[in-house]
Amino acid sequence: MKKLGILFKEISENQIKNRLKQSENLFIIKYAKLSSPDLTLLRKYLKSINASLFVIKNTVARRALKNSGLESALKAIEGPCGLVFVKEEPVSASRVLFNFSREHTNLKLEAGFLKDRILNPKDIEVLSKLPSQEVLRQQVVWTLKSPISGLVLVLKGNLRKLVYCLDQIKIKKGESHG
Repeated sequence: MKKLGILFKEISENQIKNRLKQSENLFIIKYAKLSSPDLTLLRKYLKSINASLFVIKNTVARRALKNSGLESALKAIEGPCGLVFVKEEPVSASRVLFNFSREHTNLKLEAGFLKDRILNPKDIEVLSKLPSQEVLRQQVVWTLKSPISGLVLVLKGNLRKLVYCLDQIKIKKGESHG
């Protein structure tokens, strides 16, 4: 029978691997000297955008990341670290993490992974300032709609001018026959 500590490490490592499979995006944060209520608040914010914070021993995190093919993340795992798994779009999660780190200076953004791309803290800040996916979609729709709306307005104006011109011709003919 395995020792309880070894069993816990194996279960934790498997949880990290499963979360990595379910999440396309990952952020690594350092939370040293961050209070428990602040960590709870961060978890609440992350949960609202379908992301989650996982705090685990560094040795377990390193082993899980290495076995999942994320060797480049290993250098970011030092001191009290947390893994933020993001199931949906990463912009909202980066915005939550960046804003939270500005309000709570004890939270440090270490690295991020968007599918296969590695992000440094500056990249995460840039990502946090992008519009959300929904806003980008609205901008695309508006961009596609603008030329069509302009064409409709131009055609409407030409039709209005034609109707005015025909009306004037009718009036002139009515005056000449009267």
